[in-house]
Amino acid sequence: MKRFQPLALFLGLALAQAHDPQDPAQFSRLPEGYSVRFQASAEEVREAWVVQGGRTFPMGRQLVFGGQEVWRGLIPEAAPYTLRVRGRAGEKVLGPFTPPKAPFAALAWVGRKGGYQVFPDRFQNGDPGNDALALEDDEYRYNPLWQSRGGPLPHLSAWRDPPSPLHCCHQYYGGDLKGLWERLPHLAELGVGLLYLNPIFRSGSAHGYDTHDYLQVAPRLGDEALLRQVLDRAHALGIRVLFDFVPNHTGLGFFAFQDVVRRGPASPYWNWYFVRRYPFTPGDASAYEAWWGVGSLPKLNTGSPEVRAYLLGVAERWVRFGFDGVRVDAPEDLLEAPAFFRELKRRLRAVNPEAYLVGEIWRRAPGWVGDAFDSLMNYAIGRDIVLRYAQGLHPALFGGPRALSLLAETYALYPEAAAAMGFNLISSHDTSRLLSDLGGSAPKARLAWALLFALPGTPMVWQGEECGLLGEKEPLDLQRRPIPWEACNQDFRAYLQGLYRLKAQEPALRGSSFATYLAEGGLLSFFRGEGEERLLLAFNNQSAPATLPLPQGSWRDLLTGEVFQGQAEVPGLGVRYFKRDSR
Repeated sequence: MKRFQPLALFLGLALAQAHDPQDPAQFSRLPEGYSVRFQASAEEVREAWVVQGGRTFPMGRQLVFGGQEVWRGLIPEAAPYTLRVRGRAGEKVLGPFTPPKAPFAALAWVGRKGGYQVFPDRFQNGDPGNDALALEDDEYRYNPLWQSRGGPLPHLSAWRDPPSPLHCCHQYYGGDLKGLWERLPHLAELGVGLLYLNPIFRSGSAHGYDTHDYLQVAPRLGDEALLRQVLDRAHALGIRVLFDFVPNHTGLGFFAFQDVVRRGPASPYWNWYFVRRYPFTPGDASAYEAWWGVGSLPKLNTGSPEVRAYLLGVAERWVRFGFDGVRVDAPEDLLEAPAFFRELKRRLRAVNPEAYLVGEIWRRAPGWVGDAFDSLMNYAIGRDIVLRYAQGLHPALFGGPRALSLLAETYALYPEAAAAMGFNLISSHDTSRLLSDLGGSAPKARLAWALLFALPGTPMVWQGEECGLLGEKEPLDLQRRPIPWEACNQDFRAYLQGLYRLKAQEPALRGSSFATYLAEGGLLSFFRGEGEERLLLAFNNQSAPATLPLPQGSWRDLLTGEVFQGQAEVPGLGVRYFKRDSR
């Protein structure tokens, strides 16, 4: 995917350099119409319009950053159009432009509600009778190196037991699908509309990323019949569900790897892996390629047609079973990854035209959005922008202007359809909890969540964050501790529940429209939505209050009910969700 080319209509360059509808960042499909965008130097353009079929549609200045602007308009159909642009040097018409036959399109259901991530072993233990099954599947059984070196062994723990040295991966607390089934009504009451499950298939660890059987639910979590009940109940409550797919590597207990261990080059699965020497001891990463050199995670050869066919069939099977989409683990690490994920999306959409595909890529990487994924895991927004802003550094280091510029630059890089489907998160099973990252400051945490929920796409909440829990990642992954539901901070839960409710109720927060407004010092503000439903969101990451000049008219704060005209004070570490007051 290309970056925007700056609009050069007044510099005498070719028209094709000004706007390219084949670039998804400049032309994409939204539920409400087709987004048309171009980029220009700041203050170069005064007015702009899209002209299509004899009708003229206004464009507005959407994003401002780094001496650049993005202008955006909405048209009703994917038919030829022209751009009419008025600037300091006069007016010109660009085009006509012919849209792509199948532009990158946003799924209408994504981004309408907030999301939630569940790590099953640490969520709720609904059936203690299956707890011991975890030890029967654990990696230890397949890893002679571990067996020979001694040290702590995989073990079961009571829900409130302290973390052991194996807390990350091989200390089991008994959380399962029955527990998830029990808590689904509570998630629906919170306002959750999208549920992302960490791996639930048979594996060798508590986290599940070392798959032993892609086609079987982990016995420690339940069985396929129980999974069916979970999906049915979630769907009845209006919650869609993603499964976690791990195509880059398997665990030691996977049937193909075990066959290679037993039969060596005679195994029909020999070429499924990258074996350096044989015979070898399972767990010895010097003998075969393993993910990040971890011997328990032998890397799959996705350049093999047989491996690709197997993995694609697995993903199809679970979408056909009833999952609403997939989160893909470590997609960039696969061999021939782009081709694999283009095929994955094509095949999953053939099974379910509304299937949602998310790739675990932590940085800004717009080239992965479109043919491969609908969204990335947007740590680049949640941690690199929202978290840093909420830390409340001096404005010269990371205040409102820096945060707003980075948001604008990010949204300029991606199709607006991708922003509408954003999978936005600050914390997860792979990071410290938000409250720990913010030094235990509840006001800063509320500021961060309010900002995340104000952005286009789906705000994803890591399990237990609604309870105001602490949990450092290093050195024991304490963010993965079992949820002490009886100790949940109800005030914090009520605050997040209010954000979930606004996300679902306000049309402006459910759509893709994002436009910069004003930022200075610790103050950050932007618009969401259009017309009478438009919201003005304002945030202050400093301890002293800040004054925000308001557009004309009366504005009501949806969080407090206060009505303002002319200007409004944004409290220190405070938030305002403004909507035009029509009363």
